[in-house]
Amino acid sequence: MPGATATAATRRLNRRGFGSRPTARTVAHSAWHAFDMAVVPQTAYARDGDAHHLAYQIVADGGSDLLFVPTGTFPIDLLWDEPTVARHLRRLASFSRLIITDLLGLGSSDAVPIHDRPAMQAWTDGLVAVLDAVGSECASIFATSESALPAMLLAATHPQRVRSLVLWSPYARFLRADDYPYGMPEPTFSRYVDAFGENIGTGAVVDALAPSWAGDAGKRRWWARGERLAGGPGYFKAIFDLYLRTDVRPALDSIQAPTLLLRRRGDRHVTDGHARYLADRIPRARLVEFDGNDNVWFAGESDRVLDEIESFVTGSRAATPTNRVLSTVLFTDIVGSTERAEALGDAAWTAALDVHNEVVARHVGSARGDVIKFTGDGALATFDGPARAITCACAIRDAVQDLGLDIRAGLHTGEVEMIDRDVHGIAVHIAARIMALAGPGEVLVSGAIPPLVLGSRIAFDDRGSHELKGVRDRWPVLAVRDAGT
Repeated sequence: MPGATATAATRRLNRRGFGSRPTARTVAHSAWHAFDMAVVPQTAYARDGDAHHLAYQIVADGGSDLLFVPTGTFPIDLLWDEPTVARHLRRLASFSRLIITDLLGLGSSDAVPIHDRPAMQAWTDGLVAVLDAVGSECASIFATSESALPAMLLAATHPQRVRSLVLWSPYARFLRADDYPYGMPEPTFSRYVDAFGENIGTGAVVDALAPSWAGDAGKRRWWARGERLAGGPGYFKAIFDLYLRTDVRPALDSIQAPTLLLRRRGDRHVTDGHARYLADRIPRARLVEFDGNDNVWFAGESDRVLDEIESFVTGSRAATPTNRVLSTVLFTDIVGSTERAEALGDAAWTAALDVHNEVVARHVGSARGDVIKFTGDGALATFDGPARAITCACAIRDAVQDLGLDIRAGLHTGEVEMIDRDVHGIAVHIAARIMALAGPGEVLVSGAIPPLVLGSRIAFDDRGSHELKGVRDRWPVLAVRDAGT
C-alpha cells in the first residue's frame, strides 16, 4: 500500500536523522513530498589537505552519487529554509545519494582572503576533497552557472571521478572576445558587476535571476539573507567578478563524461549562445531548453527540469574509461648543460644531475604533480592545475640555482594521452616548443594558462605570439613575472 510504504520510509528517515530517499522506486511523487518536513541534513566538513575546510551535506544514503554544487548565493545551511527549494532537493534525493557542498570561500566553507583569491583549480580541489570525504569514487555532478566552471574543470582533469555532468545555465566564458561573440562587452560588464555588488543582500537580484519569484516577499527575504550570509557585498562581489572573468574553454574538448546542458530561453544572466557553444564543443553533450526567464533552476516550472535530470542521471551511461585528460605539461631544461658537464667532468656532473633530479621530484610531488620522465638534462612533468605547475616550476628554478645550475621552463595546459606512464599529444609538443623560447631562469607559459589562474597572485609579461615548430597557428607566449608565492 502506498500509505504503508510512505510510513515505513518516514520511520527510516527518523532513525537516520536526515532526509533519505525511499528504497522502492514505485513510491509516487506524493511520498517524497511528505519528506519536506524531515530533519535538515547535518553539515560536515571535508579537508583539502591542510589548506581548506569544505562544508557538505549528505541528503540520502541510496542510489548512485549525485554531487550538487549551488552557486555562492545559496549557502547549503540556508537552502532548506525555503520550502520550494527543499522540496526540489528531496526530489533529487529520491533517485540518488545526494551530496551538497558550499564552494570554497562561500557559505559554511572556509573563506579566502578577498585580495588573495586562489586560482579556479582551488575550487576544483575542493570538489575532489568532498568526494573523497564521502567515499565517492565516481559521481554525477550537477552544477549551475558560476559553479559549472569548477565542475567542468573537474570533469576534464579528473575524468575517472565524474560519471556524468549536468550543467544548468552554464558558460565557459562570460566576457566577450574576438572569438567569443556571446559574452558581455567589457564596459557593460563592469557596470553589471558594480550593480550586482550594490544589490547584494537586498533581495533585488531576484528581479533579474528569478523573475517568477519577484512578487513573493518571503522568497525575496530568504534570497537576501542567503546573499548576506554568503560573505557580504564587497567579498561576494570580488568572488563574482573572478568567476565571470574566468575562461575554461581550453578544458571543453577534454570533458569525456556524458553531459546534459539545461537552460531557460529567456535567461537574462546567461544569455543565448553560451550553452550552445558548450554543446558544440563538449564531445558528448546534449542541450535542452525550457520556456521561461528564471536563471535559477528551482524557480519557475522546475518539475520538468527535474524530470530531465532524473532521466539523465538514472538512465545515462557512465563516462567511458579514457586515458585522455586535461593536464598542465611542464618541460624543464638545464641551460648550458654540455658546457657544464665538460667543466665538471663525468663523475661530478652525474652527481649534480642526481641532486637536480631529487629536487625536481620533491617539488613536483609537493605540487601534486607527476614526473613523467627525466630527459638527461631536464624533466617532463604533468599537473592537474596550472597554478600549482607554475609555482612548482619557479620553485625548481630557485632551488637548483643553489646548485649552480640555471634552468628554463615551458608550460601549456591542454589535453594529453597517458600511455604506459608516458604522455603524448599536441599539448606536450606545445610545452616543449615554449620551453625552447625561454632564456636562463625564465618560466614561459602559453596563452591558454592565464585565464585559468585568474584570482591568483601570479603575474605575467606578454612575450608576443610565436610560430611553434610542428604546431598550427601562432601561439601567445607569456613570461611569469611573479609566481605569487
